[in-house]
Amino acid sequence: MSLDAFLALLVYALVTSITPGPNNLMLLASGVNFGIVRTVPHMLGVSIGFLVLLLAVGFGLGAVLTAFPALHTALKIAGAAYLLYLAWKIAMSRSMSGRKGAEGRPMRFIDAAAFQWVNPKAWVMAITAMAVYTNPDHPFVSVALISIAFTIVNLPSVSVWAGFGTALRSFLSNPVRLKWFNIAMGVLLAATLWPMLR
Repeated sequence: MSLDAFLALLVYALVTSITPGPNNLMLLASGVNFGIVRTVPHMLGVSIGFLVLLLAVGFGLGAVLTAFPALHTALKIAGAAYLLYLAWKIAMSRSMSGRKGAEGRPMRFIDAAAFQWVNPKAWVMAITAMAVYTNPDHPFVSVALISIAFTIVNLPSVSVWAGFGTALRSFLSNPVRLKWFNIAMGVLLAATLWPMLR
């Protein structure tokens, strides 16, 4: 892979990692509701889970889904159902962690990593990256370079969203503001299904 192609790949990884999507909206909500420290396992789960998905797609899983459309459809349905469940949980959250009577917990590392397998944006990112940037003459090297590019970019990108959420904690300490913020985040998270269902 040429230096120009690798730099283009880094830009693709940055743009797709930092723009709104299910992971970033959940991290924003987690930053608000639980703070940055308690959201770290969620951030790491997103980054490492996506890396594993990326490697799996690069080494042939994308071809399996193309060969078995029913499996692809089942994955989309499971992903949509889980995403709606998470959207509902966020929308119904009414108190921040650390406040008297607060309930709930941030997403665990394993939950965030597993979520990548049903996250429509993660699949689009992984399949597009592998389709555009792999070199058929050097498949292992190009898959490794794509994985390195996303590893460099993904964790800092998702951390921005959790950090922004943490910065909003003081403003959203008002229960009415928090309620409407969480409802808005739940609705936006559910809306991320639209491109997948069209």
